[in-house]
Amino acid sequence: MTTSVQTPATPAATSLPRAAAPAQMRFARPTARLGAVVAFYRDALGMTVLGGFADHDGFDGVMLGHPGLPWHLEFTAAAAHPAPSGPPHDDALLVFYHPRRADWQAAVDRIEALGHRPVASANPYWDRAGRTYQDPDGYRVVVQNAEWQA
Repeated sequence: MTTSVQTPATPAATSLPRAAAPAQMRFARPTARLGAVVAFYRDALGMTVLGGFADHDGFDGVMLGHPGLPWHLEFTAAAAHPAPSGPPHDDALLVFYHPRRADWQAAVDRIEALGHRPVASANPYWDRAGRTYQDPDGYRVVVQNAEWQA
């Protein structure tokens, strides 16, 4: 059964002009395991360290992604602002789409060669054409063998 989710448009939102160009996106979150999280996204997922900082107003951080793409991940740690404890929700996901089967299999092989094992997804949809892994903080990452189309 497919459920359609409709969100009502507010008058203020419909009267605003659309952006002329897409914005760059940074997904940022805190971690108590900065080194382990960086290693997971760099080594297991094949991302590049794009930048970082140490003791910037009490924060350390690392940005990871792929050069030339308009998005990246940022992980931060700060003694005065500890990361939340406890596991995140099982359906809080980052999804990486690999349309080519060979690319998807190479990504899965790299992740599993580093000792990471798949976990069952909360939503079984993700298990049909992908594999779900947990990063060192317990956040779930899906490596999907599909093409996403907007």
